[in-house]
Amino acid sequence: MRFFRSLFVGCLSLISLASHAETVKSLYQVREPVTSQAPEERDQATQRALDTLVLRLTGDPKAAQSPGLAAIRKDPQQIISQYGFDAGPPEVLKVDFDPASTEQALRRAGLSLWGANRPSILAWWLNDATEGSSLVGDGQASAAPLRRAAQHRGLPLRLPLADLSEQLVATAPNLEGTDAAPLHGASERYNADALLAVHAHEEGGQWQAKWHLWLGDQKEAGSVQGADQAAVADAVMLAVSQRLAPRFVVKPGASGEQLLEVQGMNLERYATLGRLLEPFGARLQSVDADRILYRVNGSADQLRSQLSLAKLQEVPAGEAPTPTAPVQPAEGSAPVAAPTPSPVPQLRFRW
Repeated sequence: MRFFRSLFVGCLSLISLASHAETVKSLYQVREPVTSQAPEERDQATQRALDTLVLRLTGDPKAAQSPGLAAIRKDPQQIISQYGFDAGPPEVLKVDFDPASTEQALRRAGLSLWGANRPSILAWWLNDATEGSSLVGDGQASAAPLRRAAQHRGLPLRLPLADLSEQLVATAPNLEGTDAAPLHGASERYNADALLAVHAHEEGGQWQAKWHLWLGDQKEAGSVQGADQAAVADAVMLAVSQRLAPRFVVKPGASGEQLLEVQGMNLERYATLGRLLEPFGARLQSVDADRILYRVNGSADQLRSQLSLAKLQEVPAGEAPTPTAPVQPAEGSAPVAAPTPSPVPQLRFRW
C-alpha cells in the first residue's frame, strides 16, 4: 500500500503526537493487604482481588456479582496466572490475572469493558492536617498513597512539582471551585487529559475530601471520607473511575458496526490509533494515501470519547468528500462495468 511505503520512507521525520492518553501498566495485577499467609486469608484476599479487578475493568460496582461470573467467583484460579506475597508493611497478596482469559470471561458474562488506554489525570491535591497545609507534589512521601490508590483503581495519575508558583495557584478556594480556569495555566506543561482538584482535610480523627474532575466538556464532582489519607485517596480514585468508565466502556453486542475513517495518518499515528481502537475490535478495511478506514464495534459516542484522548477532530458531515462520478463510455464503445462503490464511513475524524 502506497500509504505504508511512504510512512516507512519518512519515519525518521515524524512529528510527535499531541496524544496524552496512557496505557495503564499492571492493569491486570491486583495487590490486596493481608495480615497473614494462612490459606483462609489468602482465599479471602483473592476474592477481594477479583472484585477489585472487575470493578477496575468495568467501572460498575455491581458487575462482580453478575450471574455470568458465578463460576469464576467459585474458582478464580481459572483466570489467575500467578500470585505471591510481598512483605510490607503492610504485607500484600499480589495476584496477576491473565488478560486474555479475564476479558473472555467478562465478555461472556455480557459485561462492559474499559480498555487499558485511559485518560491521563493531573491531580492537584491539597492536604490540610493538624501540622498545616501542603500541596502533594511528585516525588514527595505524601504522593505514595495517591499513586497506590490510582494503581488500585486503574487510573494513570500525574502529579505536579508543587513548586512555590504552583502552591500559590492550588489554594483551597481554587480547588473547591467549580471553574478549572485558575488551574489551566499551571497545568499546561503536564499535558494531561483530565484535571482533578482535591481538597482533603482531617476532622475529628477522620479524613474528608471534596473533589472536582474536568475532562473535555465533562465536569464531575463529589465528596468522600476515610479513616486516613490512604483510605480517602482510594475513595477519590474509586469515585473518579466510576464517573469516567461509562464514557469509555464497550459492551459486547450493545452497539452495531461502524465504519470509521481517519485522515492525516502517518506511522506514529497508526500505532497510536491501533491502541485507542483495541476495545472496539477494530479491523482495517482500506488505506488511501493518508486516509485509513476501519470497521469497529461500538457506539458513535463511545468512539468520540475514545478518539478525543488523542485530540482527533470529527469531520463535519458537510465536509465529506464528494464521490467521483462514474466514467461514461463513448458512443458505440463496449459498456464499462460499473466500479464497486466504496463503503461510506459513518464517522470521519482527522488529526
